[in-house]
Amino acid sequence: MLAALSLTFTKMADASTVLPAAEKQQVAQALEENAELMTNTHLAELLVNQPPEIQNEIIRINTEARPISLQVALLIPLLAGLVGLFNSFRMMRLPDPTPASTDGTILG
Repeated sequence: MLAALSLTFTKMADASTVLPAAEKQQVAQALEENAELMTNTHLAELLVNQPPEIQNEIIRINTEARPISLQVALLIPLLAGLVGLFNSFRMMRLPDPTPASTDGTILG
């Protein structure tokens, strides 16, 4: 989930017309070092020294990136479950093994 958040946040920050290039680089570097899911309130506390337009833009990006990363995080177990389900159908088609007697000869 954090990888999806990091990628989405970085992509959205790079596409932003409000953030200056230095801020985009700083966001990318911060996400490489420590990506974490945080609330807008906590993020606003971290951005208190930034100009209001940069604060608003980063909070907007966070608001849009969080649901996307959560959807990706939920999609991965869903896909793994579907792969397991399809694999179980494949296993049902395999013939039952022939039992062997205690002396090693095959019965039946």
